Amino acid sequence: MKNEKNNSLKKKNGSIIALLPIGVFLILFLGSGILTGDFYKMPALTAFVIAAVVAFMINPKESLDTKMEVFCKSAGDSNILIMIVIFLLAGAFGSVAKAMGGVDSTVNLSLAILPANLLVPGLFLIVCFISTSMGTSVGTVSALTPIAIGISQKTGISLELLVAIIVGGAMVGDSLSMISDTTIAAASTQGCQMKDKVKMNSFVVIPAAIVSFIIICVMTSGAGAVTESGSYEVIKVVPYIAVLVGALAGANVFLILAGGVLFAGLIGLFTGTMDMWQFIDAISEGMAGMQELCILVIVVGGVIGLIKHNGGIDFVLNFITSKIKSPTGAKLGIAMLASIIDLCTANNTITIITAGPLAKEVGEKYNLDPRKLASILDMFSSCWQGMIPYGAQILTAVGIAGVSSVGVIKYLYYPIFLLAFATISLFIDYPKVKNKKSNIKKEIKAS
Repeated sequence: MKNEKNNSLKKKNGSIIALLPIGVFLILFLGSGILTGDFYKMPALTAFVIAAVVAFMINPKESLDTKMEVFCKSAGDSNILIMIVIFLLAGAFGSVAKAMGGVDSTVNLSLAILPANLLVPGLFLIVCFISTSMGTSVGTVSALTPIAIGISQKTGISLELLVAIIVGGAMVGDSLSMISDTTIAAASTQGCQMKDKVKMNSFVVIPAAIVSFIIICVMTSGAGAVTESGSYEVIKVVPYIAVLVGALAGANVFLILAGGVLFAGLIGLFTGTMDMWQFIDAISEGMAGMQELCILVIVVGGVIGLIKHNGGIDFVLNFITSKIKSPTGAKLGIAMLASIIDLCTANNTITIITAGPLAKEVGEKYNLDPRKLASILDMFSSCWQGMIPYGAQILTAVGIAGVSSVGVIKYLYYPIFLLAFATISLFIDYPKVKNKKSNIKKEIKAS
């Protein structure tokens, strides 16, 4: 009985020691790169496996069987499995599209149409548009990273820069999409309309994206010049157009990617670029290429489950809320809450769902507008999600492109500007809005 009370109290207060696995991963992954000058020396999977061992060593009084159950349940969470299926379908789509000549045709068409000095900025705008349409940053990164690889090979532009542009653009769309998981989670937990949350976001997200676009224009001015763009067949570009149309129509990401695989394969068969067995081999090779990434996601999910089980998230929640003393402090506290939880969970949707109820409680105490609370949760979880080397977006991009996470992070202008602009907006209370909590509740009841 006494042990149960102690465990209950510990769970309520949380434990900073539970966060140790994240620190171990960062020390191993980033530290080895800094010491050796080569960020490929320590594979992310190896670093997280060691972090998992550390997570299992925490709370030695608890049985290994219990810890294994927590690890496996978290690793097999529906969000993790959904992510893995997306990875596999994205790998298959990229492989089939490349095998039938779709990537080369898309890249060559882009080089032929866009002026050299607008090629990279144009890519950023396209990614923002597609991500906003699809409502999934991971799906966008999965579908478009192969095009970044092709552009880099044709123009000599740094692949790490192009991959960073894909990730940054995907995070822009994730914050502005009406159908993204983060929008739904933020609006639902705060009790506001999704359109209102997107509107609040746009006042900060769009300026951050514009500044990023200008910097990309300046940095890549004159880059990407090629003597000739190479040949292309418009029919082989159609699978990518079909993906975009499906996204605009609000189709499910699984249907979009699976349909893209089938459509790309049929075009390959129709044009004689591949036969049936080559089509099947391309699917197999694409999925096989994502295996390490899938294993990494499973391990990360398990480690995060143990961190939460051992009180890491509870510690963060209690620590942040204990420091809140004023309305401005409340907004800063909620921003910190979203930031730290995202750094611990590497999933902005889970972050919003975890921090959302507490943010609502704090917001009601200090009379904060639910629309702004939803926007704060979304923006601060999003900016960190786009920068952490173990987040799904960067893991997906570097897994497909075969580049260093750290090499990509140094070019992530948008998440950095979003963090800066979002932080400033908390202090100057921008955008200024009248609190319409009563109206919002009426709208929700009416709908």
